[in-house]
Amino acid sequence: MNDWDDQDEPSEIDHEQLIKTVKATLPNDEITESISSFFKMLGDPTRAKILYALFESELRVYDIVAILGLSQSSVSHQLRLLKQAKLVKNRKAGKEVYYSLADDHVMTIFKSGIAHINE
Repeated sequence: MNDWDDQDEPSEIDHEQLIKTVKATLPNDEITESISSFFKMLGDPTRAKILYALFESELRVYDIVAILGLSQSSVSHQLRLLKQAKLVKNRKAGKEVYYSLADDHVMTIFKSGIAHINE
């Protein structure tokens, strides 16, 4: 956040110091690449629907296919990408594989996005 009042005149702002301060707070390239990849995962409508469904319940691939009306290969492909991005995890129960969200952070960000859209 900025440290100046709304009443400060532009001439009163030390822009050189401001640039140094902001520049010092920027994350490194590895972090910005990771956050960009994270948002790319959320940026696909099919993956967003899968994540939202998994927020509601742990599901099998077949459950997601039935819920979203997609092919099994499409759902499996998207789940593989989401798993590689560490957004979902799976567990085996006999011959069945159940998918769930990797952690609560995913839905927190997702819900914040929905709240922003609904403002």
